[in-house]
Amino acid sequence: MTTPKLGLLIRAQVIALSATLGLWGVQTMAADGLTTIQSSFDPQETMHRLEAAAKAKGLTVFARIDHAAGAAEVGLGLRPTELLIFGNARGGTPLMQSNQTMGIDLPLKALVWQDAAGKTWLSYNDPRWLAQRHGLGAEAGATVSALAAALNALAKAATTPP
Repeated sequence: MTTPKLGLLIRAQVIALSATLGLWGVQTMAADGLTTIQSSFDPQETMHRLEAAAKAKGLTVFARIDHAAGAAEVGLGLRPTELLIFGNARGGTPLMQSNQTMGIDLPLKALVWQDAAGKTWLSYNDPRWLAQRHGLGAEAGATVSALAAALNALAKAATTPP
């Protein structure tokens, strides 16, 4: 016999699985709250496009970290791997007001990286996953949805031709 809670959990898992399978069709993959999208551009162009899109939306770019350059400084090799840290206090503060531990995951971050086959990818934490991780309630739903939509738009702008 299925309890209402178990039935809801099963439906949620089926929906999540269906969404994941659907996303694979557009060369997107997700694991543990990480959204990864293949880029039509090389790593440097993808990162430049991402940074420009973030700035165009009025977001503050706090840092651009070149992990491959850091690896090279200590004599290690690493395919192109660059992190952009960006955000806006108007979007992040309400989430931290709900639970200050959100501050460990804010500001937002996006990673542009190249795999062994030479393909370029853009990865970021899904704000819905972050909200779940930090136990944010329904009151944060609108902000979380807005952040998710904004990240999706930035990722699209960075990875697909106009």
